[in-house]
Amino acid sequence: MSGVTLKGVRKNYGSVTALEELDLDIEEGEFITLLGPSGCGKTTTLRLIAGFIEPTRGQIFLGDDDVTALPPQHREIGMVFQDYALFPHLTIRDNIGFALKERRVPNEQINARVTEMLDLVRLPGIEDRYPAELSGGQAQRIAVARAVAHPPRVLLMDEPLGALDLKLRETMQIELRRIQQELQITTVFVTHDQTEAMNMSDRIAVMNHGRLVQTGSAEDIYNRPSSRFVADFVGRINLFDASISDAGADADANMATVTLAGDAVVRVPNPSGISGDGACVAVRPEHLRISNAQLEYDTVNKISGRVIQKVFSGNFISVFVDTGGEKPALIEDRPENVAVEVGQEVTLWWHIDRGILLTD
Repeated sequence: MSGVTLKGVRKNYGSVTALEELDLDIEEGEFITLLGPSGCGKTTTLRLIAGFIEPTRGQIFLGDDDVTALPPQHREIGMVFQDYALFPHLTIRDNIGFALKERRVPNEQINARVTEMLDLVRLPGIEDRYPAELSGGQAQRIAVARAVAHPPRVLLMDEPLGALDLKLRETMQIELRRIQQELQITTVFVTHDQTEAMNMSDRIAVMNHGRLVQTGSAEDIYNRPSSRFVADFVGRINLFDASISDAGADADANMATVTLAGDAVVRVPNPSGISGDGACVAVRPEHLRISNAQLEYDTVNKISGRVIQKVFSGNFISVFVDTGGEKPALIEDRPENVAVEVGQEVTLWWHIDRGILLTD
């Protein structure tokens, strides 16, 4: 095993830049997810690490070894593709043992390793089946077993759960994480599904337009987004356009006073001293509360609006409120806590430390 380091890595296709200068350190044994919308550069980054494409400039290291010019077959990389890419004419035994056979490992050792891998992925006894006889979840686990049968330095996974239904995806997220932790193998995972990224990762690297825009734990990315894009992409959130009237008085330098659409004046933490135009106040739906009464607390922010829709989702209810902005505000709460009806005039409120002041 080893970590991965990318130093100033850039990839151009003619005049098109697929990846800007990327600097990223991945620790040995870490599970890191490259997260972002289609075309953001995450799969390009994965293919560069694998050696399937060469960078226009920059260096790629596995551990202390510069592998920038090394072909993929010499990088000791394990790869799990979105379509699994199992060999349909080979049995499960031969699929898992393929890399070992190519390295001329004795058959006795291959058979022992196949048995070990099938136990690891919790599919013992299916070594004589063919890929066509497997379910989607089974095929996905066999693809992982094949990728790690000859222990790779790094395991790369390119949206391997994309073809599975929701419940199976959730199950396989747990299984993949279990396998990775059991093997303690450095893993780079690519997805555009932010829930998947938060459920599985030690760290998330958010990408957009070929750039790395933020890295951190799931909690960091969710609760402390660095920009409007990250806040909007990771999870559901309310973004209220804001005009900053006071970026932080001497008496309270970490707070800003801002004006929202509809002339509501609110206070929001501003430890970075954000000022100027193009700001917004971000509030997660679970931090918004809704009331049909007037509130007189100094520790909360308040805006007025009218309920335009309610959506019941079992353990929580979503309420959409027109507050005069471009998009309605979204509140998520337990059904028993929401006693309002469509068409009703209401007050939305949140504690002042729950708002996030962001710029583009």
